Amino acid sequence: MTLLPITLIGDKILRKKATRVTEVDMKTIELIKNMFDTMRNASGIGLAANQVGSDKSIIVVDISGVEDCEEFKPLVLINPKIISRSEDVSVFEEGCLSIPDIRADVERPESITLTYNDTDLKEITLKADDLLARVVQHEYDHLQGILFTDLISDDLKKKVKKDIIKIKMRKIEFQYPVTEDVDYQMQ
Repeated sequence: MTLLPITLIGDKILRKKATRVTEVDMKTIELIKNMFDTMRNASGIGLAANQVGSDKSIIVVDISGVEDCEEFKPLVLINPKIISRSEDVSVFEEGCLSIPDIRADVERPESITLTYNDTDLKEITLKADDLLARVVQHEYDHLQGILFTDLISDDLKKKVKKDIIKIKMRKIEFQYPVTEDVDYQMQ
């Protein structure tokens, strides 16, 4: 088991669009396994590759530990693309391993349809709703350089600004490995 340091808000890679995966080699498989280990160690249910310093278009999801979601198998989504979103939306509290200790209500479509590649680069279409749809949308946003804090109200952004600065400056206690203090851009 290899735990990768998690990038934090302010780390430039979190604002970069992910690059398409064109080959799944042993290095990619190792990254995916390490992403699962890192996500589980941090008690997460989803993780995008840029959250561990890779610009590859890869997401891992495992919601099987959540009540009423035990039947869901862990997912590896390579090159995901959301192709439709429901008009029905819901508001749910979200958090993020890259923005620890900050949680906020975020409005998102209740269901989505996406295409993605599996580890054989075979294209798969998936319809997701409820928690799975929310987690996939949250992680998909990461691959687009979007954080959940971009989607909250301006008032709430003002309320959490000081806490975000503390995270960027590594002035809080982290429960899992994070990237070293890096050159960041205040946002």
